[in-house]
Amino acid sequence: MDLINYNFASNLHCFEQGGMKIVLDVNSGSLHSLDGCAWEVIQQLIAYKGCWEEVQADLAARYSAVELAEVLAELTQLAQEGSLFTTDVTYVRPEFPREPVVKAICLHVAHDCNLRCEYCFAGTGDFGGDRSLMSLEVGKQAIRFVLEKSRQRNHCEVDFFGGEPLVNLSVVRELVAYGQVEAAKLGKTIKFTLTTNAVLLNQQVREFLATNDISVVMSLDGRPEVNDKMRPYADGSGSYATIVKNIQAFAAENKNSSQYAVGTYYYVRGTYTHHNLDFDLDVLHMADLGIKQISVEPVVASPQDQYAFRPEDLPVLMQSYERLADAYLERQDNSDGFDFFHFNLELGKGPCLPKRLSGCGAGHEYLAVAPDGSLFPCHQFVGNPEFKVGDVFSGEIDLEMAARFRDAHVYNKPECRKCWARFFCSGGCHAAAFNFNGDLHQPYELGCKLQRKRLESAMYIKAKQALSQAIS
Repeated sequence: MDLINYNFASNLHCFEQGGMKIVLDVNSGSLHSLDGCAWEVIQQLIAYKGCWEEVQADLAARYSAVELAEVLAELTQLAQEGSLFTTDVTYVRPEFPREPVVKAICLHVAHDCNLRCEYCFAGTGDFGGDRSLMSLEVGKQAIRFVLEKSRQRNHCEVDFFGGEPLVNLSVVRELVAYGQVEAAKLGKTIKFTLTTNAVLLNQQVREFLATNDISVVMSLDGRPEVNDKMRPYADGSGSYATIVKNIQAFAAENKNSSQYAVGTYYYVRGTYTHHNLDFDLDVLHMADLGIKQISVEPVVASPQDQYAFRPEDLPVLMQSYERLADAYLERQDNSDGFDFFHFNLELGKGPCLPKRLSGCGAGHEYLAVAPDGSLFPCHQFVGNPEFKVGDVFSGEIDLEMAARFRDAHVYNKPECRKCWARFFCSGGCHAAAFNFNGDLHQPYELGCKLQRKRLESAMYIKAKQALSQAIS
């Protein structure tokens, strides 16, 4: 086994969590839980750049020649099986057709909102413009646009977004009916999703969503004091009581939600900030409310914002993820168990290579539609004239802009090419990269660090579950 020229830094990741020593083979996605001797051997192979003779000499005082030979034989077998010390995938540009195939659109049916969330990237709903609602005419044209631009694809996705889309419920209702009819004419289907703050999620709305198999993403930040600090009504009063009542009713009616956000599903999504670094308690609070599908995300904020993270917050956030992982495992088989979006890691059946390299497809496979019909690479670019890529009426897409986003894949990002998490995060969020660094090719550093910790925690859970199954 020749490892002299092996790139350990980008192709192997070693970490410890919860008393376990874990090694990830980046290219195969294989996880290995190691004992003390094997762990030290791996560490010394990294330190001595693959030179086995130096590893032997360094460890001879602590382990016998027989023990070291056994470890080497095991590592060699794993390498031969293709689950350890695998080489990087060839640096190739993902191939896409010249004309973008748009499979999903985010319909901004409302640039208005009944909440005034302090951290809102949409400027409390107006996206830097006027508080407008999408007309039925624009919505129908957007539906026709995605059905046409999806070309040979039989399945399209439409997400009703805002602001708060339920303030324009009448248009949402008509667009769902229209989309179902128009898609059927072409032998296609549209998967509808609605993202809501849940303030207006009453029984009538819930029945409409259920009848039409519409997936729902609802917003709640956690404990009452945490939620109401950042998600008040326009008059400053808290939204927690109304939101929780509606979300609990929805969760009780949708116990069979898909875990992996496919099919018909719901998620309750929260945002954590500098004010609740112990966000794991907010996740557990939601689980105790009977909410089973949960996701919380770090706030993306300018350093001057009082709710933005500070450098000293990072170790605290890492500990919160570790506590959350242990709580997730403890509750796994109990009535108070829950699914956490970022712990749903599929190592063996993940996305294809182009998707792993290029990520969400913003700017070419996925577009956002503003209330006036203007097209943008994703919902977080809406309102920025630099990133307008066309409109639903002309049907034309800026091919140079599409190419710009297509080219922002992991092999064109120097920091990503050497990062062990590259095939899991696909280069991170384009909007965060641009907003913080002015460059789609320069990832948002804090976001990367938190993403890597989420992945480590998810892998730790996988390793613990596999070990438990092996013992039983």
